[in-house]
Amino acid sequence: MRNLFALLWKNQFFVLFILLEVTSIVLLSRSYSYHGSITHNTTSDITGSVFSSYGNISDYLSLANENEVLANENAELRNMIDASFLITDTLYVYRDSMFRYIPAKVISNSVSKSNNFIMINKGANHGIKKEMGVISSNGVAGVVVGVSDHFSTIMSMLHGNMRISARIKNSGQLVNVIWDNNDYLFGTVIDIPSHIKLGKGDSIITSGNSLIYPEGIMIGQIESHEINNNKNLTTAILRYSTDFNSIKHLYAIENIMKQEQDSLLSQFDSDNE
Repeated sequence: MRNLFALLWKNQFFVLFILLEVTSIVLLSRSYSYHGSITHNTTSDITGSVFSSYGNISDYLSLANENEVLANENAELRNMIDASFLITDTLYVYRDSMFRYIPAKVISNSVSKSNNFIMINKGANHGIKKEMGVISSNGVAGVVVGVSDHFSTIMSMLHGNMRISARIKNSGQLVNVIWDNNDYLFGTVIDIPSHIKLGKGDSIITSGNSLIYPEGIMIGQIESHEINNNKNLTTAILRYSTDFNSIKHLYAIENIMKQEQDSLLSQFDSDNE
């Protein structure tokens, strides 16, 4: 301690100079002066940048949760649209929910195989059943073919056995859509009557005849149509509205009336045997 006091006394003028400089800077920064505003602005810029960076990191880390919230909200909105309701009585207009949308997250997906499947994180415990239609936010994605308690497997539109009943939007003509095992971006529209002329961009939608999709769900748009006057039916190349290489969230569609519809159809089929 004695040595410290001796060192300070030996350099007393330098120490006094440092104390006076520090005092001056403090007084300037606390005063309503140009120097004070510079100090305030500098510290504000630094802290602002720090909080901005922290906010950007927090926003990025919360994206997954926000996406899941948005998917649930989209499912609720889909459950409220007119396509989800069936008018069963023209006199009393009884509105009964016909389709229910269950949001799910994709946990496994393939696009490069001849038969592609998608796995989602929802299963029987969440109301998923076999033969449910599955869509993305942009259009049709596939059909549920396997269900466990917590997971489900979907036969993707990119599957050799996939065949979906469709309709040309602007004419109402019934057609079918398949995949030719070639490119995950494109499918094939078949069974097009030869008198129908399709242009690039024409929309192909679900027909509603399969009982697993509501009518009017987008499947894709026509890329090209080769006309052959020597054939009764022609084909066209379809660009899928769903990008199967980047899907993250899907919606399984439950047709609440399907059991009743199937029962009625089975009675009709048995009467014709």
